[in-house]
Amino acid sequence: MAATARPDPGPPILPERPAPWDRLALRMIRDPRDLPFVHLMVACAVTIALGLSLFPLSKLVLTGPWFWAAAAAYLLIWALWTLDRFILMLHCTSHRILFRREYKALNQVIPWLLGPFFGETPQTYFCHHMGMHHPENNLHRDLSTTLPFQRDRFGDWLRYYARFMAMTVVDLPRYFYDRDQPKMARRVLVGELSFWGLVVAMAVFVDWRATLVVWIIPVLMVRTLMMAGNWAQHAFVDPAHPECAYRNSITCIESRYNRRCFNDGYHIHHHVKARCHWSDYPGEFETNKALYGEKDAIVFRGLDFFLIWVLLMTGRYRVLAKAMVELPGAPERTLDERVAFMRSRLVPIAEPEVQS
Repeated sequence: MAATARPDPGPPILPERPAPWDRLALRMIRDPRDLPFVHLMVACAVTIALGLSLFPLSKLVLTGPWFWAAAAAYLLIWALWTLDRFILMLHCTSHRILFRREYKALNQVIPWLLGPFFGETPQTYFCHHMGMHHPENNLHRDLSTTLPFQRDRFGDWLRYYARFMAMTVVDLPRYFYDRDQPKMARRVLVGELSFWGLVVAMAVFVDWRATLVVWIIPVLMVRTLMMAGNWAQHAFVDPAHPECAYRNSITCIESRYNRRCFNDGYHIHHHVKARCHWSDYPGEFETNKALYGEKDAIVFRGLDFFLIWVLLMTGRYRVLAKAMVELPGAPERTLDERVAFMRSRLVPIAEPEVQS
């Protein structure tokens, strides 16, 4: 089931004489390696225009089943062309600001103008990921921690998913208030209330069908995918060292997902050095492969997080074992030993008792 291995992308090669629009973009962004993000923002704007066209068309042309056919076509374009890349652009630009100081207002375009059309309510992703997930590092105070669960059971994932879907809008502001970060709490609340207020207004006063397709379905889809992805990223945790990024995260190399999504598969180093530029991950892994082996890290070749989630939920351990990368300095294992090793890292991990 693993894809054919191909190298993951390094820094994009800029032409010696960029097009005029690229020269303008390069003057505005902080790092020329992020020029693909500007191109992607344009593609996302085109996708959004297609989605917004459903509102007038639903009144003028697309009646009955024709509307739902057009909606399905839009969602296919949305999902296959821009969705995955947008999510990882949002991720990268949350860690590393895209536009220079003199154009700083443009840094709000991705989370506030584009994000709501791609299932990301304004500010929630940034606050959850940057303000909570990275500081807590998947340990027990992390609202998206995987530690209490048996991480190859679908029932456990459903409990994890249901809690996130039902309670994040409550738990995340409370997390920040408890840690004396009221500004972060207000950012979450303002973003969520703004988004859902817009959704209700558009559904009631304009068209509920187009609102469902353009905003509500994307939120449900994206939050489901993100919970499956985070589960896989932090499924294999060493019970003896759950705080160690090399032992509570995984890395996926040489996958189509990395080529499309800015090397997002390199999750171990992302938790070691969160501000590492996306194009530097493959080189870092090659340089420090012995360290990964020393830490007995789990690295897969040709897989992505979502396929790993499916393989875990269906018990396909041998497929996972065959995709494991043999790291220098790590113990040599047979396929059966790899399976046993992986399963030892899927067990629930209790929160340590506080010493009085």
